[in-house]
Amino acid sequence: MDTKEKFKDFVRQNPVLLKHVKEGNMTWQKFYEIYDIYGEDENAWKDYLTIGATAAAATTAATSSFDLMGFLKNLDLDSIQNSVNSMQRVLGLLQDMSSGKSNVTETPRKPRPLYKHFED
Repeated sequence: MDTKEKFKDFVRQNPVLLKHVKEGNMTWQKFYEIYDIYGEDENAWKDYLTIGATAAAATTAATSSFDLMGFLKNLDLDSIQNSVNSMQRVLGLLQDMSSGKSNVTETPRKPRPLYKHFED
């Protein structure tokens, strides 16, 4: 495997490097030059990988503090049921409109007699 492929594998193992590039702090060329000179030496990468380790630890802590039961307790089931019912009504209306059916039945109209004016 050549150096380029090894560098790609190194980047896949350390996705925090992508964050540095997206923020504009570094370029892939500079990262590749560091990798070409120092390889995977921890001292050369400590400035770039420690920030990621801290962020990863914070993400892990946030994920572990997420309480599924607490989330479920805070759900308002009546509100969810009302939302589902309204969505069903809207979908039913759209379905009726697309099929050409109409729920409104027209009553036959009788014409007014010609000799009758204003309810005489």
